[in-house]
Amino acid sequence: MKIWMACGLLVAGLALPAQAQTVKAGTYDVAGTNLDGSKYEGTARIKLTSETTCSIEWKTGDTSSSGICMLYDNAFAASYILGQSIGLVIYEVKGDDLLEGIWTISGEDGSGTEMLRLRK
Repeated sequence: MKIWMACGLLVAGLALPAQAQTVKAGTYDVAGTNLDGSKYEGTARIKLTSETTCSIEWKTGDTSSSGICMLYDNAFAASYILGQSIGLVIYEVKGDDLLEGIWTISGEDGSGTEMLRLRK
């Protein structure tokens, strides 16, 4: 009986998914492209509010925006307010200190790109 329980626990352990990626709180360096292809740089600050949710603030040049974010497996998404518009960005978590994503703004055509790298 003990052997069957041990085998059952071993199989259950092997069936579990690998540990999901995580996003750390802190200040990130931002590098991206606008909808027209021009480049921008700045910072983003992420504050964790639970195991899967956070708040985020960007500062790029003279522009600031803030929003909420959520982590699911290796996808990290944020919605934000930029002036009178609502935006959405979806990142792929590339490790504990790198996020690569695409973004758009309501009422605009196309998408931009953005990379966040955690400052050490």
